Order: sequence, then structure tokens, then C-alpha cells
Amino acid sequence: MKSVSVYDKKGKATGKFSLDQDYFNGKTNKDLLHQAALMYLSNQRRGSASTKTRAQVRGGGRKPWRQKGTGRARAGSIRSPIWKGGGVIFGPHPRQFTYSLPKKIKSLALRQSLNGKIKSNQFIIINNLSLNLPKAKELMAVLTALKAKERPLLVLEKHSPGILRAARNIPEVAVKTFNNINAFDVLKHKKVIFSKQAIENLIKLRKR
Repeated sequence: MKSVSVYDKKGKATGKFSLDQDYFNGKTNKDLLHQAALMYLSNQRRGSASTKTRAQVRGGGRKPWRQKGTGRARAGSIRSPIWKGGGVIFGPHPRQFTYSLPKKIKSLALRQSLNGKIKSNQFIIINNLSLNLPKAKELMAVLTALKAKERPLLVLEKHSPGILRAARNIPEVAVKTFNNINAFDVLKHKKVIFSKQAIENLIKLRKR
């Protein structure tokens, strides 16, 4: 894990990139990555499921029949949970599922997820990820040359409307900037493609 190849848009190796051994130390902790992935998935939950209790269901203010003498079971309201159209017992109500791990834990999880991609040869650095025209065909040609057509994550040094426009018509392609990625993004995608400037900026940012 001392260095990885740097490629151009045609998929040819143009040099080597020395990995910072303080940042890319090769360590991965499955429990830590699981915690991080669980947090990001929980934060995506809307928590909008809702049911009504017997107090919230409309109607049922009058006792259906008298207490005794009918031969039927006692009933106080047609909105009882055991009646059709009645309230729901222990049903879901709107709630927040969001929570956050400590900043250092999230940073460490990102680093270890990248270590895992490097170990499995699913980490690619490209000299300059730019397109002549913002078209899916051009971006697909670059991904094909890099052998990264399946669920790639493109990490750029800055926001690029052209690449975003080209990527939106290609299934399972995600585009992020180096300061906006997390461990879940890395784990979710099969290949991670960094521009050379983006990986340099990420290391500087995370080592502060």
C-alpha cells in the first residue's frame, strides 16, 4: 500500500501516487464500518409512518348497546382496537431516527473504508477527470477505459456541473466532492475513482 497507479482518461497508467502511510495505514475494522453504515442508513429514514389510537379515531362516542341482557360481549365503543375501523395498539408514530457518531469516528471510518478499497484493488486515481462535452457517452467511455462501469463513485476536487449532467443518465453512478464523501458512500459503490487533486486535498483536509 505504498503507492498506486495513476491513469489517464484512456485507461493508461501515467505514473504512481505515493500514499500517505499515516492516513492509509491498511487497517480496517468491520465493527467500526458497520456502526458508520448503520448511522448513515438511519439518518436516511423519514420516520413518517403513523397510526391512530382509539382516542384519535373519529366516532365511537356512544356505547354500541347496553351493558347487560343482549347476550353479546360488553362493548364501550365501536372504535375499540378489537373492532374493524378501530384504533391501533402500539402502532408506529412519527419519530426521528437520526443520530450522529463522534467526528473522529466518522473520519476514521472513511479512512478505513478507503483502505478496504485499496486492498481489494477497487481504488482508482485519474490524472484529470474532465469531459469535452457533458454527455453520458463521453463519461461512459472513460469508465469503460478504467474498467469501472459497475457502481462507480467519482470523487472530484470541486463541483462540476458537466460531469454531474453526464452522470445523471448512467445508472448507479455517483459524483461527490472530496469534502463531501463518507464511509457509506465508499462502501455502497464497487469502484472509487478519485481525481489526483481530490485525493491530495482529502489527505490534507483529514490530517488537520
